[in-house]
Amino acid sequence: MLRKMNDKDRKRSKRKVHIRKYIAGTAARPRMTVTRSNRNLSIQIIDDTAGKTIASASTLEKELSSIKPTVEGALQLGEVMGKRLLEKKIKQVVFDRNGYLYHGVVKALADGSRKAGIEF
Repeated sequence: MLRKMNDKDRKRSKRKVHIRKYIAGTAARPRMTVTRSNRNLSIQIIDDTAGKTIASASTLEKELSSIKPTVEGALQLGEVMGKRLLEKKIKQVVFDRNGYLYHGVVKALADGSRKAGIEF
């Protein structure tokens, strides 16, 4: 059964499509995309030319399950993702906020990655 999209979801979907027209990840500078819900946060690093996920971090992982989807938790998750990227020798990414407003949790994820040494 199909779920009707409410106005908030519809607006985010339109923003997402508009953003993705201009943002694409390459092998040299992959795309960092954010997904958030009321219970979990996740980040993926994607090479769009190859269609591959290079790295990911999520609060669904066993070792990161103690992180809550708050601003403080997002800072921690961003730092974890930054460390994983530096291990793979990736220092620059393109940030894809995935239609979410650059505010609160999404901004904290980006700040946590910057704190770890990742450049946008």
